[in-house]
Amino acid sequence: MPPVEPMDDSDELADRPSRSARKRAAEYMQKLGVRLVALREAQLDALDLPEELREALREARRLRGQSALARQYQYIGRLMRELDAAPIEAALDSAAGRGPRGKMPG
Repeated sequence: MPPVEPMDDSDELADRPSRSARKRAAEYMQKLGVRLVALREAQLDALDLPEELREALREARRLRGQSALARQYQYIGRLMRELDAAPIEAALDSAAGRGPRGKMPG
């Protein structure tokens, strides 16, 4: 029987992003989601978003209270974490009149 090697957790931990990095990524996705709230429905239709996220965006437009909006934004951020940010960033840049990577055309 071959000798049993102890498990080395350092390799597993090195592959995983730090807690701070995960938190920054989650906050970024939430901010991206908040920017989606400002888009018109036709612009949202151009994006391939899950229906649950679309409903959350519509609800955020309807809400007026700051604490209710803050909770809704957190919910939108949680839904956004499951998505690829690149197409959403491109659509937001296009809606803002910028080309890819945030540069003004010309």
